Amino acid sequence: MSTQRINASIITIGDELLIGQTIDTNSAFIAQELNKIGVWVKRRVAVGDIYDDIWRSLDEESKHADIIIITGGLGPTADDITKPLLSKYFHGNLVISQPVLEHIKYLFEKVYHRPVAGMLERNLKQAEVPDVCIVLHNERGTAPGMWFEKPLESEMISSSDTQNEKKTVDKVFISMPGVPHEMQGLMINEVIPRLQQKFRLPVIIHRTAFTFGMGESMIAERIKDFESALPSHVKLAYLPGYGLVKLRLTTVSDDKEKAEEEMNRLFMKLKELVNDVLVSDRDEGLEITIGKILKARGKTVSTAESCTGGFIAHLITTVPGSSLWFKGSVVSYANEAKEKVLDVRHETLANDGAVSKETVTEMVDGVLQLMNTDFALATSGIMGPDGGSDEKPVGTVWIAAGTRKKKEFLKLNLRFDRKRNIEQTALSALNFLRKFILDNG
Repeated sequence: MSTQRINASIITIGDELLIGQTIDTNSAFIAQELNKIGVWVKRRVAVGDIYDDIWRSLDEESKHADIIIITGGLGPTADDITKPLLSKYFHGNLVISQPVLEHIKYLFEKVYHRPVAGMLERNLKQAEVPDVCIVLHNERGTAPGMWFEKPLESEMISSSDTQNEKKTVDKVFISMPGVPHEMQGLMINEVIPRLQQKFRLPVIIHRTAFTFGMGESMIAERIKDFESALPSHVKLAYLPGYGLVKLRLTTVSDDKEKAEEEMNRLFMKLKELVNDVLVSDRDEGLEITIGKILKARGKTVSTAESCTGGFIAHLITTVPGSSLWFKGSVVSYANEAKEKVLDVRHETLANDGAVSKETVTEMVDGVLQLMNTDFALATSGIMGPDGGSDEKPVGTVWIAAGTRKKKEFLKLNLRFDRKRNIEQTALSALNFLRKFILDNG
């Protein structure tokens, strides 16, 4: 029997999301976790702290999805209206949950180190939940998650396509706080296990090829025959970024073994077609790929950054365990720092300028000596919007990667705004370093 695809909708609540004051990272996390277990996210909706808008969103999303996940609006302040709204929507009454109340008291006394007697009435109201929900324990905060089930009529087309039928299906509504740390704990510990018990789920398989240095249109032209020959149940997505393009193959199946065999075969063919620009056969960043290469070789790297201002080091240190292969960075933004910390010669800066092949060469030498690493990476450029000249316009960047015996160089001529120039430089530098290590490691 074929497994029915289970669809989900995500509703995020809060005026701060609509005006851009807060970036919605919750939806991305929720979608990723749902995708891992075979739930397909069909829609994502953001609404403000307006009662009627939230109510209409619940009605609308239940028409399209089997699972409706809501985040936000569960705090102790006046604009947190989700809980009373859900109580009314599901025809319940707010009651005190004793386990939630005890947990709130525990947090105040043992975690926040505040006397229970000093709790405000609004803190105690956090223990109120609709009496028609299953309470989901939020070990990381005071606002509990809530699980509701509601039978709704769903219109089905008969096999003859001549008449419509009605059947009753249970829709699952899940409400979680908007604080990312708390939501993530609830999602992993409470929501995902319950969904796996509630639904019979298919397998969603992705394979991602990470390429760098070739544009999306050129890649599409190269693999057009491969793409046109794909089976109808296998989808190819192009995911472009700063200088990179990720190619993602996706299939949904009830037979995991058969699907993986097919996907492995197709993915191998795809990788062969883009082998010259292939960075990784996993959906991971350049910093992760470089870390794997260095760790396998038992080598280390350091960075000397001017125009990127430590952004490369930031990317590297987001990788758990990067201290095994990354010793550190010098952010030598001013010429004085280049001279005093990295021993860049004053004559080099005066004659060739900070943005030059000669300067990044000496920056590499300086950080290799300072950090005692096998490899080093240096960047210096003009990120804008000011500071350029006819000889060196805004967007001019020099990158060097090297060892004590050998160095290679890359010059960029970027045309973006300051933020994107920095990000593009960092990614281009990391890819340049990756290739240098592979050729000289």
